[in-house]
Amino acid sequence: MEDHKIVQRNIALQREWYGEPLGDRVRRLVVAFRVSQAQLAEVLGISAPMLSQVMSGRRAKIGNPSVLARMIMLERKVLTPDVATGAPEALQRALEEVRVSKPTVSRDSLPVNGAGDEAVVLTNLRRIADRRELAQAADVLGDEFPALADLLRRAGRGR
Repeated sequence: MEDHKIVQRNIALQREWYGEPLGDRVRRLVVAFRVSQAQLAEVLGISAPMLSQVMSGRRAKIGNPSVLARMIMLERKVLTPDVATGAPEALQRALEEVRVSKPTVSRDSLPVNGAGDEAVVLTNLRRIADRRELAQAADVLGDEFPALADLLRRAGRGR
């Protein structure tokens, strides 16, 4: 199979397995944490050449589940208020916490329903809109999208 066809197939597999190409996810982390690809690889616990191959689609997957778990940890840390400010010390602290982590990945360690993510969603909604805007958005969604309207109302009450 030609190289570009292999890359296209691998990127399609990444979309299926990870929701989007890993190159996109990794590039967002490089930008958010203001690090090089090599520095990010070290934090994740993967070699820089292997990370490059995954990003470019020359490899389809991250074989080590702990590496994937650390990448997810960093993606979640981007959403925390201290890291979101971009303060260099907060960025470095988050990177170090993930670098030294020893995540275990098992059938029971990954959330199935995303219940823990609701707090992150509420925090982010509060960050982008004030109480009045959240209430107005909930009213607009009203009866047509009651679950979303309820989420916006809860975010507005939490301030």
